[in-house]
Amino acid sequence: MKTKYKMSILTGVLLSSVCASVISMPSGAQDLKNFKASFAEKGIAKMDRLDQSELQKSCSDYAKKPMPAKMKAKLEKAELDAVKLPADGNYLGDWKEGEKIAQNGRGLQFSDDIKTVNGGNCYACHQISKTEIAFGNIGPSLAEYGKLRGGPTPEIVKYTWSKLYSSHAYNACSVMPRYGAGGILNEQQLKDVMALLLDPKSPINQ
Repeated sequence: MKTKYKMSILTGVLLSSVCASVISMPSGAQDLKNFKASFAEKGIAKMDRLDQSELQKSCSDYAKKPMPAKMKAKLEKAELDAVKLPADGNYLGDWKEGEKIAQNGRGLQFSDDIKTVNGGNCYACHQISKTEIAFGNIGPSLAEYGKLRGGPTPEIVKYTWSKLYSSHAYNACSVMPRYGAGGILNEQQLKDVMALLLDPKSPINQ
């Protein structure tokens, strides 16, 4: 009973980690069966989280060797083509709400309720605000993101939206969460994070 309980906890922690969007899976049928047998669903963390897309399978296959350039380009194009732009054409929301989303690491964990509002947990991997003392370094610093790129130009706005929507559109095996494509953040939340990164009034661009 203790073992099963511990495994359920591990399932929630591993499968809901927003920074681990690509998991290297066993390739053999029996190995994969044994791997899946090591997990148990709990709460909102279901076993379907172990099912990989074509892109994830490809990244697992090439986890220890370079992926062919044509395959990489094909996978990235498919992700970019699937990006959904804002329905109303407006990309920037409220940077203050964007900061709250960046700070929030809740959502999609086995201990969360299905009604839990997901956060972006951006500070787990990036420095964003210069005043924040706790942040990860898996990803690059995003401090002065908009300022360093000349403000919210049409090109930068579209690139940033697409990167947030599906990071795989620019790096097939990126470990950054697919916030839009993965259903982690809704359209308004994406707009608010966009504002945090690009709004000239946002404190990170001062």
